[in-house]
Amino acid sequence: MRSIWNGAISFGLVSIPIKVVNATESHSVSFRQIHTEDGGRIRYRKVCELEDHEVPSSEIGKGYEDADGTIIPITDDDLAALPLPTARTIEIVAFVPADRIDPLQMDTAYYLEANGVPAAKPYTLLREALKRSQKVAVAKFALRGRERLGMLRVVDDVIAMHGLLWPDEIRTPEGVAPDARVTVRDKELDLADALMDTLGEVDLGELHDDYREAVEELVAAKASGEAAPVAADADGDGGKVIDLMAALESSVRRARGARREGGADGEAGAEVKPLRKKAAAAAGSAAKKPAKKAGAAKKAGAAKKAGAAKKAGAAKKASPRKRSPA
Repeated sequence: MRSIWNGAISFGLVSIPIKVVNATESHSVSFRQIHTEDGGRIRYRKVCELEDHEVPSSEIGKGYEDADGTIIPITDDDLAALPLPTARTIEIVAFVPADRIDPLQMDTAYYLEANGVPAAKPYTLLREALKRSQKVAVAKFALRGRERLGMLRVVDDVIAMHGLLWPDEIRTPEGVAPDARVTVRDKELDLADALMDTLGEVDLGELHDDYREAVEELVAAKASGEAAPVAADADGDGGKVIDLMAALESSVRRARGARREGGADGEAGAEVKPLRKKAAAAAGSAAKKPAKKAGAAKKAGAAKKAGAAKKAGAAKKASPRKRSPA
């Protein structure tokens, strides 16, 4: 991965040379602006308003606009000479439990890579110290023209850094909560709890961007001259005000039904063979029982016939033979 910033982590008197690389990437589908009349590309050109002609990037610098509209030029050398210890350093200022960081402050994520063989030992030391303490490091650093707040934590065997917004950049949620005083009944809370339990947990790795996939399908269809995919009818009542209890009860029933269907599908794929063997064995044993009865009846019938024949033979022997007259 290409580094976007080189510097060092300042850990007390220990300096750890590092490279900063982006930890995330965007998979969003990007569009170009076009002229709807003829499909031509819309392009932006950087024009000097004094000379009224396009200016190349090599001639473009920075300037601060004062309240009266005056532009004060600021050069890269001016910024590089600022008396800030964080200009090329990620300065650790504290170690705190992770739950002390408000998720609202979380911003862009980066990986910190040890820069060179000598950096491996102090880098590993900081990583293992973070692991053992179960804390995160709060740091200050300068990137892209401003000083920022950061949080260092361990991800697998790498030190990751999350940019943090400054506390005064977090807006208070004033006026966001409902104005009306709403009372929630215990039964409604019980149903909400039941719905949460039924929905259960999710593996975030299994979630994906449905919107991006739909846009890609749309682009592919239009590129090949096929009809664009038709959107399915939206399910639900949108923003309508509905009976909360009825909606909760329906949601719980639907979630339980989906859970049962998912479980049945899993059993069909994994447990069908043992279940069929058991059923076959049960059917076999049931079939053997009448066969045994039939065999017993057959044996009993044969025994009866043999007994009758035996008695008849014994009776013949016992009776005297008639002699013919001389």
